[in-house]
Amino acid sequence: MTENFHVWAPIAEEGVDLILDGGRHPMTSTPGGWWVSDQKAQPGARYAFSVDGGEPRPDPRSLAQPDGPHAASAVVDRAAHVWGDAGWPGVDLERTVIYELHIGTFTPEGTFEAAAQHLDHLVDLGITMVEVMPVAAFPGERGWGYDGVNLFATHGSYGGLSGFQAFVDACHQRGLAVCLDVVYNHLGPDGNYLAEFAPYFTDRHHTPWGWAVNLDGPGSDEVRRYLLDNAAMWFRDVHLDALRLDAVHALIDDRAVHFLEELAAETDSLAGELGRPLHLIAESDRNDPATVTRRDVAGGGGLGLHAQWVDDVHHTLHVLLTGETQGYYADFADPAAVSKALGVTPFFHDGTQSTFRGRVHGRPIDPAQTPGHRFVASLQTHDQVGNRAVGERLSQLVSPGRLAAGAALLLTAPYIPMLFMGEEWAASTPWQYFTDHQDADLAVAVSQGRQHEFAEHGWGDKVPDPQDPSTAQASTLRWDEVGEPGHRRMLEWYRLLLKLRYLEPDLREGSLGQASVHRESDVIWVRRGGFRLVVNLGTESYEESAAGATMEAGWDAEIDEDDDILRLGPDGTALLRLPIADQGSRRG
Repeated sequence: MTENFHVWAPIAEEGVDLILDGGRHPMTSTPGGWWVSDQKAQPGARYAFSVDGGEPRPDPRSLAQPDGPHAASAVVDRAAHVWGDAGWPGVDLERTVIYELHIGTFTPEGTFEAAAQHLDHLVDLGITMVEVMPVAAFPGERGWGYDGVNLFATHGSYGGLSGFQAFVDACHQRGLAVCLDVVYNHLGPDGNYLAEFAPYFTDRHHTPWGWAVNLDGPGSDEVRRYLLDNAAMWFRDVHLDALRLDAVHALIDDRAVHFLEELAAETDSLAGELGRPLHLIAESDRNDPATVTRRDVAGGGGLGLHAQWVDDVHHTLHVLLTGETQGYYADFADPAAVSKALGVTPFFHDGTQSTFRGRVHGRPIDPAQTPGHRFVASLQTHDQVGNRAVGERLSQLVSPGRLAAGAALLLTAPYIPMLFMGEEWAASTPWQYFTDHQDADLAVAVSQGRQHEFAEHGWGDKVPDPQDPSTAQASTLRWDEVGEPGHRRMLEWYRLLLKLRYLEPDLREGSLGQASVHRESDVIWVRRGGFRLVVNLGTESYEESAAGATMEAGWDAEIDEDDDILRLGPDGTALLRLPIADQGSRRG
């Protein structure tokens, strides 16, 4: 295999040189600001580009950075992997259960190869899609991945492109789809050389990370193509099934056709070409159903993405289970929040006042046009756990019974459920914010910034140093816990709930507004077709008539057959199958 070289560098005035294995080769200018070279190289060859005689910089479309983002790129044969997933049909979102994991801390080894050794665990659990947190190359060895600077290159310490391909292949051979978290709204600050080549960024818009990616200014056609080609590469060359798009509200685009609409259209076209479903899942803060409304239905106003995360469901369940009401959790202490989020709409704020934002937020959902499987709901995510001062999981904040109750409420809801790695066995390890910045000033700024962020809340001296290797080590799952009694019980609970969700259409029915949710003080009832979920979050036992129902799943719950009474202990949960005579009314 040989490789030709090309780079978009309209900024160049004097020329662009290809630096190949130490030699310098002038490149030829072509229309549109592109530069090409007829030099060829074998896989493994190191190369870089020099613009106007400047320092050699990595290829903006590099597939590998063996020595980090500041060093030369390496030629990679993206077709070298021999795939074993022929006939893989892909997955539909209606029956999807997502499992979010971070390659670096999913196992002590922190590699794709090591992660693949636990895929059978996910299959047995009932997972259908693995969501991998960002793998774009970034400086250092450790990090969450949201400061990637080489969007086409797979982080070397994880196993590189070949390791990722082998991981996806192994997933598909076990019936697991794979979603990759990609970050198109910004790049990390260290090793970001794109601006030395072309107008990849603009000061016309600003984001929490500084200048915005240039999606609508001069030169933005090629910037958009850069991102569109990146998405297509993951689908074509790595056989991915979905992309999770980070913070799409920070993709600021004033064009008539928004970048996300263009991405959705090209993804749908590619799905037809490849003969399998491809999905785009947005992280959006807007609470706007147009994000996932089909373009034809919205009359041109919808973006046409396939699903989106919904933080409002998480916030509702978190407040219910923990009682925490600080910050953005305050609104979700509303007694009506549970009934609304689990029975009517995933957007608690659907045109209502948000006290945290100090304004009205969101837009109502039309249930006839937008089913529940357009929304990904969760009890825990990398954000909601890791952005806490010391990274406590929900299992470290509430009793096992409350965690079990939360799982039951989530896994019987009309949304796509997502678990965060280790949640299923109530992992004891925290998930903390960790980095490995190589720039000394940036490293100090991040460490001090994290301390200052929580100091006003009295947590300053307790916050782990992101740069300390022990912080990442503490966040690494301990797989030896799985067999321990307490952890095993929780794992069996999650497995049972996911099995029932798979087997019983009523429990995965995605039509919004079909569930009946009622709350009185500490007791919650959810009716889903022929099933009733009863949750007791009180400190005292609770009992009611079982009325001929049978218990399909119970946590500290029992039915007394002599008097047909359901009894729940404190933090007890029961999922009941109703007698046939009571199943006629699906909303009863």
